Order: sequence, then C-alpha cells, then structure tokens
Amino acid sequence: MSSEMHSDIRARIARLFVYPVKSCAGIELTEAELTETGLDLDRAWMVVDEHGEFVSQRELPRMALVTPKLRHADVVLRAPGMLALHLSIDRVEEPMKVRVWDDEVMAYDMGDIAAQWFTDFLGRKLRIVRFDPDVRRLSSLKWTGGIEAPNQFSDGYPVLVASEASLELLNRKLAAAGGGAVGIERFRPNVVLSGIEAHDEDRIDTFHIAADEAVQLRPVKPCVRCPIPNIDPATAKVDPIVTDVLQGYRRNEAMDGGVTFGMNAIVVEGVGQTLRVGQSVTGRFRF
Repeated sequence: MSSEMHSDIRARIARLFVYPVKSCAGIELTEAELTETGLDLDRAWMVVDEHGEFVSQRELPRMALVTPKLRHADVVLRAPGMLALHLSIDRVEEPMKVRVWDDEVMAYDMGDIAAQWFTDFLGRKLRIVRFDPDVRRLSSLKWTGGIEAPNQFSDGYPVLVASEASLELLNRKLAAAGGGAVGIERFRPNVVLSGIEAHDEDRIDTFHIAADEAVQLRPVKPCVRCPIPNIDPATAKVDPIVTDVLQGYRRNEAMDGGVTFGMNAIVVEGVGQTLRVGQSVTGRFRF
C-alpha cells in the first residue's frame, strides 16, 4: 500500500499494567520491561481447579479482590479477611499439567500453602501454578500472520492495548444509559494510550514506541470481551450494564458479532527494552 494512503498518529503511554496472577487484580507501574511474552511477569501465575483447568473471574468474581504487590524476590497477594500470601518468584514445587483455553501445557505447582489460601478465599478446591519458561505457548498464527508470538497464561496474546479516549466514550454512553463511570482496570489492558481518538487503536498498523522507535508492537486481533468488564474490581459485584452498552456500538461482525474493546498486540521489536509512562508512541492507520 502506498505511503500516501496512510496518516500518522502521535500518542503517549498514559498507563501501564501487569497482572501477575491471571484473573486477579493488576498492578499499575510507571515502567515495565518488555519480554518476548509481553510485560515482565504478566500472567506468570494462574489459578487452576483440581483437574488443572484454569479458573477466572467469569465463574469466580471474587478473584478481582486478590491484589498483588511485586517485590524483588516475591509477589505478595492480599485479599479481604486473609493473611498475606508470599509467592517466590524463583522457587516452585512439582511439575503439573494444566489447561488454559485450548492449550494444555506443563507448569509448576506453587505448593499446598498457596493452594489452601486460594481454596479458603474462593470456596473451591484450587491450586496455583507458575508458567514453565521452557514451554512455548504461541498466539494464533492465523492472526499473527505467521509470526511466532509466545505468551505465558494470557488469554492468547502478549500485550493488550487500549486508549483513554475509548474509555471516555464508553463512560459517556454509560452515563446516558443511567450507569456510573467505570475504570480502565475492568478491561485489563497492559498499555493505555493517550492522545488518540476513541478506538483509534483498532486501526493502527504498528505502534512505534520511544524516540528511537526501539519498541514495535503490532495490533493483530480485536479483543472480544467476555463478562469480566461487568465486574467491579473494588467490590466484585456484577452489573451487566457495561456489556449491554457496549453491545449498542461495539459489535464486530468480523468477530462473529462479539463485542470488542482494545487490541491484542504482539512484540515485533524491543525485547529487553523498558516501557515507561510518558513515552511517545507513533503509528500509521491501516486502510
């Protein structure tokens, strides 16, 4: 496609989030190292049932109340009414086969104390596992255009990008429908952009980040939303108004009529680089 048919965007990284335990609360950071699988330690751990099948806020909304804190050697998890749980970053216990969506992979169990903590808080027999770094779990090659993009326990792609403007548009529509404003945390993005129009992130070919463009993230697939955005991360209460409002203007026929918000992206360049809030982001629209 000729360059005359592209137009440029200029944005900034407004916020960065990492979610160490899949489907638990995230951590907002001012900077994060970019790895092959996304931001460092993103979805490195996952809660599973006694059969090794992953569980999430979809069936256990109270997972939203488990809040992590990253330290040098461990991740500290807290939840209402519970003593803090410390997960070592460098130590694991037994190998265990687990399933995340259609992928069955080897992982490492984090031990009986951690398992009992999640069992007690969530009221089901559960365990928590750490992703095995020797495993290569790839994004769908259909959507990446044949590029091998590994993930840990994310739903399927290394990085999720959204924008402040997209959230502002949703909140205006929620207000018109009689609902309250929601935070971007409900959509669980890794990178939040400022300085672009609502849902411009859907139409960018590649995000070039920092002055030397050392980082390149390529959006490859619209993120089809499950009911998790209906869960208030502060209370774990569920209200379907968010999905109901999104249904009115974000149905995507290319995604079988699913509601989309944010873009799944892969890492093209920049493994080992540091993303920082305030960094410049440029890109060109696809037409």
